[in-house]
Amino acid sequence: MRQEKIDTVIINASISGETTSGGRGRISSLLEKHHPDITIIELGANDALRGLSLTATEANLHKMIDEAQDAKSKVLLVGMQIPPNYGSDYARKFLEIYPKLAKKTKSSLVPFFFDGLIGKTDMFQPDRIHPTVEAQPVMLDTVWRYLQPLLKK
Repeated sequence: MRQEKIDTVIINASISGETTSGGRGRISSLLEKHHPDITIIELGANDALRGLSLTATEANLHKMIDEAQDAKSKVLLVGMQIPPNYGSDYARKFLEIYPKLAKKTKSSLVPFFFDGLIGKTDMFQPDRIHPTVEAQPVMLDTVWRYLQPLLKK
């Protein structure tokens, strides 16, 4: 943003390990406090890794999107995927949540947060789930492609 001379303030309200339920419980006060022009929602992976209800995950994400949009904030929803060992049906249904919600709410969508990391096993911690510090610029590039147009609107 500095390179493109975009004057903005970034508020990082993330909490490591948070589920969509936690995000849903916090979003109202965050929107009221910060009045963001853009809200980036990147939640759901921890729900899936815990095997939580996909119906609840989708409902929580939808509620967060609705609240952000009601507060006149543009939404960028960041999609995730889960490892195949959770079962192909569960993994497919989880993956489908993000594009379905983006379409339904007319939100912008990053299809897969780790898109630029596919096949780069050296960019993941030993658990093969969490990216390394070296992966952060790649993830930034992935999100930037979808965030940049929202900053210009």
